[in-house]
Amino acid sequence: MSSCHSSGCGGGSHTEETLDEALARMERATARQRIRHTIVVLSGKGGVGKSTVAVNLATALALQGCHVGVLDIDLHGPSIPTMFNLTDTRLRATEGKLVPADYHGLQVVSIGFLLENPDNAIIWRGPAKAGVIKQLVEEVAWGELDYLVVDCPPGTGDEPLSVIQTLGTVDGAVVVTTPQDVALADVRKSISFCETMNVPVLGVVENMSGLVCPHCREVITVFKSGGGEQLAVEMGVPFLGRLPMDPQVVTAGDAGTPFVQAYAHALVTEAITGIVRQLRLTCEASAPVHPRPMNEETTMRFALPLAEGQLCLHFGHCEQFALVDVDATSRQITGTNYLTPPPHEPGVIPRWLHEQGATTIIAGGMGLRAQQIFAENGITVVTGAPVASPEALVTAYLHGDLLTGANTCDH
Repeated sequence: MSSCHSSGCGGGSHTEETLDEALARMERATARQRIRHTIVVLSGKGGVGKSTVAVNLATALALQGCHVGVLDIDLHGPSIPTMFNLTDTRLRATEGKLVPADYHGLQVVSIGFLLENPDNAIIWRGPAKAGVIKQLVEEVAWGELDYLVVDCPPGTGDEPLSVIQTLGTVDGAVVVTTPQDVALADVRKSISFCETMNVPVLGVVENMSGLVCPHCREVITVFKSGGGEQLAVEMGVPFLGRLPMDPQVVTAGDAGTPFVQAYAHALVTEAITGIVRQLRLTCEASAPVHPRPMNEETTMRFALPLAEGQLCLHFGHCEQFALVDVDATSRQITGTNYLTPPPHEPGVIPRWLHEQGATTIIAGGMGLRAQQIFAENGITVVTGAPVASPEALVTAYLHGDLLTGANTCDH
């Protein structure tokens, strides 16, 4: 077919795409389709704990059975390698693609893995930054991911702009702030940036909100609290929750172990778990960028252990399970079935519920090993729920009103 080169035709200046360029473009598009959800973590202010939030959100998602990748595009101060104890890691390539580093199943990519000397400063202008970010997004063998968590540097400059333009479509941004006015002023710019880039704001996280007393474990208001929530209300975006300061957060980060992994029952972990729960509901209920089969995408199935029709405080002692189906789009309960579980032996019930199609289990108490087995079977675990009917608990969970207390099982 001939091309039109008439001076009167706007197509005369068009540069035709070669076959190799078209194949490369199609390959990049296919690779992005293998990532179901992408969340960028932003802040207009440095030093608010954005990377710590990103690492622990990603780890919490992985502990719930999701396949997760972490992309660190803080080119001038990459801290992700330290937080995952991967500072000596160097990425290898296969078939022209970078292979992510592995941290207990988490796929991790950072500019820090590409530096010969981590102490060397990166002195690049905007185009060079954009080129490297494009490479880190498009030339990585991520594989199949449920979530890609992107840790952006502070501000609204080249790096966040480049990664959002390269990704094309993201589920949204988590904006991190501290309660102080000096941080809030800059974080407002991040929300405005998202609006300009047509990026949904999934919510605001107020980090360093009070201090967890190392003696009594109560939260003390050291500086102030509530600024992040007030900002969210003013800007008309969701508020995801507060994360208090805990000295062990610093210890865990320096040791290269995500806090939620090291301290499963800490107040900060409970808060992060609640934030992840909200993020998953929002992402899974929204229209998917890359649709999955209808039975996987449009229906959530909650499993609840029961005794006399109410929640049993330990799933291993229950008489039956309620399987509550929910339409993910409308968040309405569509049906409830009751099943008698098999004999309780290690690992049996998680596998059985997986076979029944359960996506989330709501329980009063559950041991850590059992939680891990449920996660391995792709089932999200919610513990500390009160005694109530299964429909009431699921409805409260869907509305973000489920009040959870202490896990009543510690083995």
